[in-house]
Amino acid sequence: MLERLFERFMYSARWLLAPIYLGLSLALLALGIKFFQEVFHVLPVIFSIKEADLILVVLSLIDMALVGGLIVMVMLSSYESFVSRLDLDDSTEKLGWLGKMDYTSLKNKVASSIVAISSIHLLKIFMNTPNVEEVHLKWYVIIHITFVLSAFGMGYLDKMTRKE
Repeated sequence: MLERLFERFMYSARWLLAPIYLGLSLALLALGIKFFQEVFHVLPVIFSIKEADLILVVLSLIDMALVGGLIVMVMLSSYESFVSRLDLDDSTEKLGWLGKMDYTSLKNKVASSIVAISSIHLLKIFMNTPNVEEVHLKWYVIIHITFVLSAFGMGYLDKMTRKE
């Protein structure tokens, strides 16, 4: 009886994650506000801004969009995996990947998203190379390569363990 009570308590404790996933939706809102702040900041100077500076702004917007997608993916798939299935009406449009993404595929998608975000960040730095110290540039490249190798390594390990 005590064991069963303990197991029910532990299983119910998964609901402690729900406010964390709700908090991610607030982070998504904050990111959206920052996104549009950047858009409204560049619009008045669109005809006078240099092409390279405009590209940097656009890369920042793409970066924010990728992070936003990452937040949605982690928030929804983690909630479904660890807390409870999303009970959506038939009339509600459902995302194609929802309910199909397990922890391994989520981990791989997060790793590849981080690589994509890091790539865009590195591209922004390369476009601004004259203003970046050489030692910092080397560290940015090393960090990016670390992300790429980590994502590759995780994918390779997952592929190896699936064959067994």
